[in-house]
Amino acid sequence: MFSRVVWGTQTAILVIIVAVILSIFAGVALGLVSGYVGGWLDRILVVVADAVYAFPSLLVAIVMSIVISHGQSSLWGGIMAAAISITVVFIPQYFRVVRAEAIRLKAEPFVESAKVIGASSWRIMARHVFRNATRSIPLIFTLNASEAILTLAGLGFLGFGIEPTSAAEWGYDLSKATSDVTAGIWWTGVFPGLAIVLTVLGLTLVGESMNDLADARIRTRGKKKSAAKGAKVATAPSSEGSPA
Repeated sequence: MFSRVVWGTQTAILVIIVAVILSIFAGVALGLVSGYVGGWLDRILVVVADAVYAFPSLLVAIVMSIVISHGQSSLWGGIMAAAISITVVFIPQYFRVVRAEAIRLKAEPFVESAKVIGASSWRIMARHVFRNATRSIPLIFTLNASEAILTLAGLGFLGFGIEPTSAAEWGYDLSKATSDVTAGIWWTGVFPGLAIVLTVLGLTLVGESMNDLADARIRTRGKKKSAAKGAKVATAPSSEGSPA
C-alpha cells in the first residue's frame, strides 16, 4: 500500500504536467486568435467553448477516455489518454480568460500605435497582446492542477483510468478499498485518499498565495504595515531613555 501511494505520485505529476501544458497551449492560442481577430471565427469558437464548458467535466473526461483508449491502457497510453481528456475540459477556461483580455487589449493605445507603424497582426498578438493577456495564467494553472488530480482520481475510481498492472493510481486504489471497509481494513482507503486531499490542498494554497502576491492592493497594505512597524521601532525610546 505504501509503495502504491508513493508511486502514484509520479502518475499524478505526469498527468498534471501533460494535461495543463496541452490545455495552456491550446487555450491561449485559441483565445488570442478569437479575441483579437473577432468576427465569425470568434462566434464559432465561443459557441464551441460554451458547449464544452456546459457539460460536466468528469463526464467529458470519461467520454474522451473511452474514445482515446477504450477505458484502459498502458502507462504512457493511459497518461496521455487521461491528460488529453482533462485537456478538453480545461481548454475553455484558458480560452475565456485570454479572449477577454485580448478584446480589452486590442483597443489599447500601444496596440493602435503598433498598427500605425505597420506591424502585422501576428506580431502584435505575439509581442504585445500575449504578454499582457497571460498574467493570470499561473493562478489558473495551480487551480487546474488540483482539479486534474480530482479528475484523474475520478477516472480511476470509476474504472476508466490506467491499468493497475501498468502504474499506480490513487483513484483505482480507493475504488478497490471500498470492499475492504466492511472487513475492518481501513488503511487501504485512508492513505490514497489522504494523498489526494493533501496534494489538492497544497496546490490550492499555492494558487491562493499567488493570487495574493498578484493583488496590488494586498501588497500595498503589506508595505504600509511594514513601514508603520519600522516607524514605531525607530521612534521607540531605548533603555537609557534616549531615542533609538
